[in-house]
Amino acid sequence: MKLMRQADPVLVSEDKSWIRLVGLSAVLFFVFLGDAILSDWVPAYMQESLGGPLIMGMVMSFSSIVGLGADLLLPQLMKHATSGRLMTMAIGASLIFSGILMWSIQWPVVLLFLIGMGVWGIYYEFLGFGSQQMVAETVRPPGRSGAWATIGIFKSLAYFLGPILGSWLAISQGNTQVVYFAAGFVVIGYVFWKMLKYVGKEEDKTQELGEKLNIVDEIDHWRVLLVHVWPILIISLVLGLVDATFWTTGTVLSDNLARQHWLGGMFLPFYMLPPVIVGVFLAKWGLKTGKKKMAEKFMLLGGVCLSLLGITDGIWLLLLASLATGIMLSVAWPMMEAVYSDIVFRMGRERKHMMGLSNSTTSIAYIIGPVSAGWLASMVGEKMTFVIVGVFTVVVSLVLLAVTPKKLRLPQGEIAEWKD
Repeated sequence: MKLMRQADPVLVSEDKSWIRLVGLSAVLFFVFLGDAILSDWVPAYMQESLGGPLIMGMVMSFSSIVGLGADLLLPQLMKHATSGRLMTMAIGASLIFSGILMWSIQWPVVLLFLIGMGVWGIYYEFLGFGSQQMVAETVRPPGRSGAWATIGIFKSLAYFLGPILGSWLAISQGNTQVVYFAAGFVVIGYVFWKMLKYVGKEEDKTQELGEKLNIVDEIDHWRVLLVHVWPILIISLVLGLVDATFWTTGTVLSDNLARQHWLGGMFLPFYMLPPVIVGVFLAKWGLKTGKKKMAEKFMLLGGVCLSLLGITDGIWLLLLASLATGIMLSVAWPMMEAVYSDIVFRMGRERKHMMGLSNSTTSIAYIIGPVSAGWLASMVGEKMTFVIVGVFTVVVSLVLLAVTPKKLRLPQGEIAEWKD
Protein backbone atom coordinates (compact mmCIF):
# COMPACT_ATOMS: atom_id res chain seq x y z
CA MET A 1 0.00 0.00 0.00
CA LYS A 2 2.80 2.43 0.86
CA LEU A 3 4.49 1.71 -2.46
CA MET A 4 1.26 2.39 -4.29
CA ARG A 5 0.89 5.80 -2.65
CA GLN A 6 4.47 6.75 -3.47
CA ALA A 7 3.98 5.73 -7.10
CA ASP A 8 0.80 7.72 -7.60
CA PRO A 9 1.07 10.61 -10.06
CA VAL A 10 1.19 14.08 -8.50
CA LEU A 11 -1.41 16.52 -9.73
CA VAL A 12 -0.16 19.77 -11.19
CA SER A 13 -1.66 23.11 -10.18
CA GLU A 14 -5.23 23.75 -11.25
CA ASP A 15 -4.35 26.69 -13.51
CA LYS A 16 -1.57 24.78 -15.25
CA SER A 17 -3.75 21.70 -15.72
CA TRP A 18 -6.46 23.70 -17.49
CA ILE A 19 -3.90 25.41 -19.71
CA ARG A 20 -2.66 21.96 -20.72
CA LEU A 21 -6.22 20.75 -21.19
CA VAL A 22 -7.28 23.62 -23.45
CA GLY A 23 -4.07 23.32 -25.47
CA LEU A 24 -4.60 19.59 -25.91
CA SER A 25 -8.25 20.14 -26.86
CA ALA A 26 -7.28 22.68 -29.54
CA VAL A 27 -4.78 20.23 -31.03
CA LEU A 28 -7.34 17.42 -30.89
CA PHE A 29 -9.87 19.57 -32.73
CA PHE A 30 -7.81 19.38 -35.93
CA VAL A 31 -7.01 15.69 -35.44
CA PHE A 32 -10.68 14.93 -34.77
CA LEU A 33 -11.76 17.04 -37.75
CA GLY A 34 -9.61 14.95 -40.08
CA ASP A 35 -10.93 11.78 -38.47
CA ALA A 36 -14.54 13.00 -38.66
CA ILE A 37 -14.27 13.60 -42.40
CA LEU A 38 -13.02 10.05 -42.90
CA SER A 39 -15.47 8.54 -40.39
CA ASP A 40 -18.36 9.93 -42.42
CA TRP A 41 -16.90 9.05 -45.81
CA VAL A 42 -15.32 5.64 -45.23
CA PRO A 43 -18.46 3.55 -44.41
CA ALA A 44 -20.41 4.73 -47.48
CA TYR A 45 -17.31 4.41 -49.69
CA MET A 46 -16.60 0.91 -48.42
CA GLN A 47 -20.23 -0.18 -48.74
CA GLU A 48 -20.21 0.96 -52.37
CA SER A 49 -16.83 -0.64 -53.07
CA LEU A 50 -17.50 -3.94 -51.29
CA GLY A 51 -21.13 -4.41 -52.27
CA GLY A 52 -23.30 -4.28 -49.14
CA PRO A 53 -23.81 -3.13 -45.54
CA LEU A 54 -22.97 -6.45 -43.92
CA ILE A 55 -19.50 -6.85 -45.47
CA MET A 56 -18.87 -3.16 -44.82
CA GLY A 57 -19.69 -3.68 -41.15
CA MET A 58 -17.45 -6.76 -40.95
CA VAL A 59 -14.46 -4.94 -42.45
CA MET A 60 -15.10 -1.88 -40.25
CA SER A 61 -15.11 -4.07 -37.16
CA PHE A 62 -11.60 -5.31 -37.98
CA SER A 63 -10.22 -1.98 -36.75
CA SER A 64 -11.60 -2.74 -33.32
CA ILE A 65 -10.31 -6.32 -33.37
CA VAL A 66 -6.83 -4.86 -33.85
CA GLY A 67 -7.67 -2.24 -31.20
CA LEU A 68 -8.62 -4.96 -28.73
CA GLY A 69 -5.28 -6.65 -29.32
CA ALA A 70 -3.56 -3.31 -28.72
CA ASP A 71 -5.49 -2.93 -25.46
CA LEU A 72 -3.84 -6.15 -24.27
CA LEU A 73 -0.32 -5.23 -25.44
CA LEU A 74 0.02 -1.48 -24.83
CA PRO A 75 -0.26 -1.57 -21.01
CA GLN A 76 3.00 -3.53 -21.00
CA LEU A 77 4.75 -2.32 -24.16
CA MET A 78 4.05 1.36 -23.43
CA LYS A 79 3.81 1.15 -19.64
CA HIS A 80 6.09 4.14 -19.00
CA ALA A 81 5.28 6.18 -22.13
CA THR A 82 4.25 9.77 -21.51
CA SER A 83 0.89 11.06 -22.66
CA GLY A 84 2.74 13.35 -25.07
CA ARG A 85 4.49 10.38 -26.67
CA LEU A 86 1.21 8.51 -27.02
CA MET A 87 -0.52 11.47 -28.64
CA THR A 88 2.31 11.91 -31.16
CA MET A 89 2.04 8.24 -32.11
CA ALA A 90 -1.72 8.64 -32.56
CA ILE A 91 -1.18 11.49 -35.03
CA GLY A 92 1.37 9.41 -36.92
CA ALA A 93 -1.03 6.45 -37.17
CA SER A 94 -3.76 8.75 -38.48
CA LEU A 95 -1.52 9.97 -41.31
CA ILE A 96 -0.54 6.40 -42.22
CA PHE A 97 -4.23 5.52 -42.38
CA SER A 98 -4.85 8.39 -44.81
CA GLY A 99 -2.02 7.12 -47.00
CA ILE A 100 -3.54 3.64 -47.14
CA LEU A 101 -6.93 5.13 -48.07
CA MET A 102 -5.33 6.98 -50.97
CA TRP A 103 -3.95 3.67 -52.18
CA SER A 104 -7.37 1.99 -51.78
CA ILE A 105 -9.02 4.58 -54.05
CA GLN A 106 -6.87 3.23 -56.88
CA TRP A 107 -7.20 -0.43 -55.83
CA PRO A 108 -10.40 -0.90 -53.74
CA VAL A 109 -9.64 -4.43 -52.54
CA VAL A 110 -10.57 -6.03 -49.23
CA LEU A 111 -6.94 -6.54 -48.16
CA LEU A 112 -6.13 -2.83 -48.36
CA PHE A 113 -9.29 -1.95 -46.45
CA LEU A 114 -8.36 -4.45 -43.72
CA ILE A 115 -4.84 -3.02 -43.40
CA GLY A 116 -6.28 0.47 -43.21
CA MET A 117 -8.81 -0.55 -40.58
CA GLY A 118 -6.03 -2.12 -38.51
CA VAL A 119 -4.01 1.11 -38.52
CA TRP A 120 -7.17 3.07 -37.70
CA GLY A 121 -7.74 0.84 -34.69
CA ILE A 122 -4.21 1.45 -33.40
CA TYR A 123 -4.71 5.21 -33.87
CA TYR A 124 -7.76 5.17 -31.60
CA GLU A 125 -5.92 3.22 -28.91
CA PHE A 126 -2.98 5.64 -28.81
CA LEU A 127 -5.46 8.51 -28.69
CA GLY A 128 -7.48 6.92 -25.89
CA PHE A 129 -4.45 6.02 -23.76
CA GLY A 130 -2.87 9.44 -24.19
CA SER A 131 -5.91 11.55 -23.39
CA GLN A 132 -7.02 9.39 -20.47
CA GLN A 133 -3.55 9.49 -18.92
CA MET A 134 -3.30 13.26 -19.30
CA VAL A 135 -6.66 13.95 -17.62
CA ALA A 136 -6.02 11.50 -14.79
CA GLU A 137 -2.60 12.98 -14.06
CA THR A 138 -3.33 16.69 -14.29
CA VAL A 139 -6.98 17.33 -13.34
CA ARG A 140 -8.31 17.03 -9.80
CA PRO A 141 -11.35 14.75 -9.14
CA PRO A 142 -14.06 17.48 -8.99
CA GLY A 143 -12.91 18.83 -12.35
CA ARG A 144 -12.62 15.58 -14.31
CA SER A 145 -16.18 15.50 -15.63
CA GLY A 146 -15.69 19.12 -16.71
CA ALA A 147 -12.35 18.25 -18.28
CA TRP A 148 -13.91 15.53 -20.41
CA ALA A 149 -16.77 17.89 -21.26
CA THR A 150 -14.20 20.45 -22.46
CA ILE A 151 -12.50 17.88 -24.67
CA GLY A 152 -15.98 16.86 -25.79
CA ILE A 153 -16.76 20.40 -26.93
CA PHE A 154 -13.82 20.43 -29.33
CA LYS A 155 -14.40 16.83 -30.38
CA SER A 156 -18.11 17.29 -31.05
CA LEU A 157 -17.55 20.51 -32.96
CA ALA A 158 -15.08 18.63 -35.17
CA TYR A 159 -17.47 15.70 -35.64
CA PHE A 160 -20.31 18.12 -36.39
CA LEU A 161 -18.33 19.95 -39.08
CA GLY A 162 -16.54 16.86 -40.43
CA PRO A 163 -19.52 15.08 -42.04
CA ILE A 164 -20.75 18.33 -43.59
CA LEU A 165 -17.33 19.12 -45.04
CA GLY A 166 -16.72 15.51 -46.03
CA SER A 167 -20.06 15.21 -47.88
CA TRP A 168 -19.40 18.44 -49.77
CA LEU A 169 -15.90 17.33 -50.72
CA ALA A 170 -17.06 13.90 -51.87
CA ILE A 171 -19.78 15.39 -54.09
CA SER A 172 -17.93 18.39 -55.49
CA GLN A 173 -14.27 17.34 -55.43
CA GLY A 174 -14.18 13.55 -55.39
CA ASN A 175 -12.82 10.86 -53.08
CA THR A 176 -9.17 11.82 -53.42
CA GLN A 177 -9.78 15.35 -52.15
CA VAL A 178 -11.67 13.97 -49.14
CA VAL A 179 -8.56 12.12 -48.00
CA TYR A 180 -6.23 15.01 -48.82
CA PHE A 181 -8.26 17.44 -46.74
CA ALA A 182 -8.56 14.98 -43.84
CA ALA A 183 -4.80 14.41 -43.77
CA GLY A 184 -4.20 18.14 -44.06
CA PHE A 185 -6.17 18.87 -40.89
CA VAL A 186 -4.24 16.19 -39.02
CA VAL A 187 -0.96 17.78 -40.16
CA ILE A 188 -2.20 21.15 -38.84
CA GLY A 189 -2.92 19.42 -35.52
CA TYR A 190 0.61 18.04 -35.43
CA VAL A 191 2.11 21.48 -36.13
CA PHE A 192 0.10 22.95 -33.25
CA TRP A 193 1.22 20.05 -31.08
CA LYS A 194 4.89 20.83 -31.73
CA MET A 195 4.29 24.53 -31.14
CA LEU A 196 2.74 23.81 -27.75
CA LYS A 197 5.76 21.65 -26.85
CA TYR A 198 3.54 19.53 -24.66
CA VAL A 199 5.44 16.94 -22.65
CA GLY A 200 4.37 14.31 -20.16
CA LYS A 201 5.35 14.11 -16.53
CA GLU A 202 9.07 14.16 -15.83
CA GLU A 203 9.13 10.94 -13.82
CA ASP A 204 7.61 9.04 -16.75
CA LYS A 205 10.42 9.86 -19.20
CA THR A 206 12.99 7.39 -17.95
CA GLN A 207 11.58 4.42 -19.83
CA GLU A 208 9.09 4.20 -22.66
CA LEU A 209 8.96 0.47 -23.26
CA GLY A 210 7.91 -2.22 -20.85
CA GLU A 211 10.45 -4.78 -19.76
CA LYS A 212 8.26 -7.78 -20.54
CA LEU A 213 5.29 -8.85 -22.58
CA ASN A 214 2.92 -11.36 -21.02
CA ILE A 215 -0.64 -11.40 -22.34
CA VAL A 216 -1.68 -14.00 -19.76
CA ASP A 217 -0.66 -11.66 -16.95
CA GLU A 218 -2.54 -8.79 -18.58
CA ILE A 219 -5.72 -10.86 -18.89
CA ASP A 220 -5.35 -11.80 -15.23
CA HIS A 221 -5.05 -8.11 -14.29
CA TRP A 222 -8.20 -7.39 -16.28
CA ARG A 223 -10.00 -10.22 -14.51
CA VAL A 224 -9.15 -8.74 -11.12
CA LEU A 225 -10.32 -5.28 -12.17
CA LEU A 226 -13.44 -6.55 -13.93
CA VAL A 227 -14.90 -7.90 -10.70
CA HIS A 228 -14.75 -4.43 -9.17
CA VAL A 229 -15.46 -2.00 -12.02
CA TRP A 230 -17.94 -3.95 -14.18
CA PRO A 231 -20.78 -1.35 -14.04
CA ILE A 232 -18.73 1.39 -15.69
CA LEU A 233 -17.45 -1.10 -18.27
CA ILE A 234 -21.03 -1.96 -19.24
CA ILE A 235 -21.91 1.74 -19.52
CA SER A 236 -18.89 2.22 -21.77
CA LEU A 237 -19.84 -0.80 -23.89
CA VAL A 238 -23.44 0.35 -24.45
CA LEU A 239 -22.45 3.94 -25.23
CA GLY A 240 -19.89 2.55 -27.67
CA LEU A 241 -22.53 0.40 -29.37
CA VAL A 242 -24.79 3.42 -29.86
CA ASP A 243 -21.93 5.48 -31.21
CA ALA A 244 -20.80 2.69 -33.53
CA THR A 245 -24.33 2.43 -34.91
CA PHE A 246 -24.43 6.16 -35.64
CA TRP A 247 -21.04 6.13 -37.36
CA THR A 248 -21.80 3.12 -39.58
CA THR A 249 -25.51 2.64 -40.26
CA GLY A 250 -26.15 6.27 -39.30
CA THR A 251 -23.93 7.59 -42.08
CA VAL A 252 -25.87 5.52 -44.61
CA LEU A 253 -29.22 6.67 -43.16
CA SER A 254 -28.03 10.27 -43.28
CA ASP A 255 -27.10 9.91 -46.95
CA ASN A 256 -30.47 8.31 -47.75
CA LEU A 257 -32.37 11.07 -45.95
CA ALA A 258 -30.31 13.70 -47.78
CA ARG A 259 -31.66 12.34 -51.08
CA GLN A 260 -35.20 12.96 -49.82
CA HIS A 261 -34.56 16.42 -48.40
CA TRP A 262 -31.41 18.51 -48.09
CA LEU A 263 -31.86 18.68 -44.31
CA GLY A 264 -31.77 14.88 -44.10
CA GLY A 265 -28.00 14.98 -44.33
CA MET A 266 -27.96 16.64 -40.91
CA PHE A 267 -29.04 13.42 -39.14
CA LEU A 268 -25.48 12.57 -38.07
CA PRO A 269 -24.34 16.18 -37.43
CA PHE A 270 -27.37 16.73 -35.17
CA TYR A 271 -26.21 13.79 -33.05
CA MET A 272 -22.75 15.34 -32.73
CA LEU A 273 -23.79 18.96 -32.12
CA PRO A 274 -25.18 18.88 -28.52
CA PRO A 275 -21.87 18.28 -26.68
CA VAL A 276 -20.61 21.59 -28.08
CA ILE A 277 -23.33 23.37 -26.07
CA VAL A 278 -23.89 20.95 -23.18
CA GLY A 279 -20.14 20.69 -22.60
CA VAL A 280 -19.95 24.39 -21.71
CA PHE A 281 -22.28 23.83 -18.76
CA LEU A 282 -20.65 20.55 -17.71
CA ALA A 283 -17.21 22.19 -17.75
CA LYS A 284 -18.39 24.58 -15.02
CA TRP A 285 -20.10 21.85 -13.01
CA GLY A 286 -17.62 20.28 -10.60
CA LEU A 287 -19.34 16.98 -9.84
CA LYS A 288 -17.32 14.85 -7.43
CA THR A 289 -19.82 12.09 -6.57
CA GLY A 290 -22.76 10.40 -8.26
CA LYS A 291 -21.16 10.32 -11.72
CA LYS A 292 -22.01 6.66 -12.36
CA LYS A 293 -25.72 7.08 -11.65
CA MET A 294 -25.78 10.28 -13.68
CA ALA A 295 -24.25 8.43 -16.64
CA GLU A 296 -26.80 5.63 -16.34
CA LYS A 297 -29.80 7.98 -16.11
CA PHE A 298 -28.82 9.97 -19.18
CA MET A 299 -27.94 6.79 -21.07
CA LEU A 300 -31.50 5.61 -20.31
CA LEU A 301 -32.95 8.85 -21.67
CA GLY A 302 -30.76 8.54 -24.77
CA GLY A 303 -32.15 5.05 -25.38
CA VAL A 304 -35.71 6.38 -25.10
CA CYS A 305 -34.93 9.07 -27.69
CA LEU A 306 -33.50 6.48 -30.07
CA SER A 307 -36.61 4.35 -29.70
CA LEU A 308 -38.74 7.29 -30.87
CA LEU A 309 -37.21 6.99 -34.35
CA GLY A 310 -39.68 4.17 -34.97
CA ILE A 311 -42.81 6.29 -34.70
CA THR A 312 -42.21 8.66 -37.61
CA ASP A 313 -40.81 9.04 -41.11
CA GLY A 314 -40.85 12.82 -41.02
CA ILE A 315 -37.46 14.44 -41.57
CA TRP A 316 -37.90 17.02 -38.83
CA LEU A 317 -38.93 14.48 -36.20
CA LEU A 318 -36.07 12.17 -37.16
CA LEU A 319 -33.62 15.05 -36.79
CA LEU A 320 -35.20 16.01 -33.45
CA ALA A 321 -34.80 12.44 -32.16
CA SER A 322 -31.15 12.42 -33.26
CA LEU A 323 -30.58 15.78 -31.57
CA ALA A 324 -32.28 14.65 -28.35
CA THR A 325 -30.18 11.47 -28.29
CA GLY A 326 -27.04 13.56 -28.70
CA ILE A 327 -28.10 15.82 -25.80
CA MET A 328 -28.61 12.91 -23.42
CA LEU A 329 -25.43 11.09 -24.35
CA SER A 330 -23.40 14.32 -24.22
CA VAL A 331 -23.95 14.16 -20.47
CA ALA A 332 -23.47 10.40 -20.12
CA TRP A 333 -20.09 10.29 -21.95
CA PRO A 334 -18.16 12.83 -19.79
CA MET A 335 -19.57 11.31 -16.60
CA MET A 336 -18.42 7.87 -17.69
CA GLU A 337 -14.97 9.14 -18.71
CA ALA A 338 -14.63 11.01 -15.39
CA VAL A 339 -15.25 7.77 -13.48
CA TYR A 340 -12.51 6.11 -15.53
CA SER A 341 -10.15 9.00 -14.76
CA ASP A 342 -10.85 8.64 -11.04
CA ILE A 343 -10.03 4.93 -11.17
CA VAL A 344 -6.93 5.46 -13.33
CA PHE A 345 -5.59 8.04 -10.88
CA ARG A 346 -6.23 5.76 -7.88
CA MET A 347 -4.23 2.97 -9.57
CA GLY A 348 -1.03 5.02 -9.69
CA ARG A 349 1.82 3.37 -11.64
CA GLU A 350 -0.42 0.50 -12.70
CA ARG A 351 -2.90 2.85 -14.38
CA LYS A 352 -2.32 1.60 -17.93
CA HIS A 353 -3.91 -1.75 -17.06
CA MET A 354 -7.16 0.07 -16.32
CA MET A 355 -6.74 2.20 -19.42
CA GLY A 356 -6.35 -0.94 -21.52
CA LEU A 357 -9.43 -2.53 -19.97
CA SER A 358 -11.54 0.60 -20.42
CA ASN A 359 -10.44 1.01 -24.04
CA SER A 360 -11.22 -2.65 -24.68
CA THR A 361 -14.93 -2.02 -24.07
CA THR A 362 -14.95 0.54 -26.88
CA SER A 363 -13.02 -1.89 -29.09
CA ILE A 364 -15.55 -4.64 -28.36
CA ALA A 365 -18.41 -2.21 -29.04
CA TYR A 366 -16.90 -1.37 -32.42
CA ILE A 367 -16.42 -5.05 -33.20
CA ILE A 368 -20.01 -5.94 -32.38
CA GLY A 369 -21.65 -2.66 -33.38
CA PRO A 370 -20.81 -2.38 -37.11
CA VAL A 371 -21.52 -6.07 -37.76
CA SER A 372 -24.79 -6.20 -35.81
CA ALA A 373 -25.93 -2.83 -37.17
CA GLY A 374 -25.08 -3.90 -40.72
CA TRP A 375 -26.95 -7.19 -40.28
CA LEU A 376 -29.98 -5.48 -38.71
CA ALA A 377 -30.00 -2.84 -41.45
CA SER A 378 -30.04 -5.56 -44.11
CA MET A 379 -33.00 -7.20 -42.33
CA VAL A 380 -35.18 -4.32 -41.09
CA GLY A 381 -33.67 -1.16 -42.58
CA GLU A 382 -31.47 1.61 -41.13
CA LYS A 383 -34.18 3.42 -39.16
CA MET A 384 -35.49 0.35 -37.34
CA THR A 385 -31.92 -0.61 -36.50
CA PHE A 386 -31.73 2.49 -34.30
CA VAL A 387 -35.04 1.59 -32.65
CA ILE A 388 -33.73 -1.85 -31.67
CA VAL A 389 -30.48 -0.34 -30.33
CA GLY A 390 -32.54 2.20 -28.37
CA VAL A 391 -34.72 -0.44 -26.72
CA PHE A 392 -31.61 -2.45 -25.80
CA THR A 393 -30.05 0.69 -24.25
CA VAL A 394 -33.16 1.34 -22.16
CA VAL A 395 -33.24 -2.22 -20.78
CA VAL A 396 -29.53 -2.25 -19.86
CA SER A 397 -29.77 1.19 -18.23
CA LEU A 398 -32.70 0.14 -16.04
CA VAL A 399 -30.81 -2.95 -14.86
CA LEU A 400 -27.68 -0.93 -14.08
CA LEU A 401 -29.63 1.68 -12.13
CA ALA A 402 -30.97 -1.12 -9.95
CA VAL A 403 -27.71 -2.98 -9.25
CA THR A 404 -24.78 -0.54 -9.48
CA PRO A 405 -23.02 -0.09 -6.11
CA LYS A 406 -22.53 3.40 -4.71
CA LYS A 407 -18.71 3.18 -4.91
CA LEU A 408 -16.38 1.07 -7.03
CA ARG A 409 -13.68 -0.23 -4.71
CA LEU A 410 -10.30 -1.31 -6.04
CA PRO A 411 -8.28 -4.24 -4.63
CA GLN A 412 -5.36 -1.96 -3.73
CA GLY A 413 -3.42 -4.66 -1.91
CA GLU A 414 -3.48 -6.99 -4.91
CA ILE A 415 -2.67 -4.15 -7.33
CA ALA A 416 0.34 -3.22 -5.20
CA GLU A 417 1.75 -6.71 -5.79
CA TRP A 418 1.71 -6.39 -9.57
CA LYS A 419 5.20 -6.11 -10.98
CA ASP A 420 6.27 -2.68 -12.27
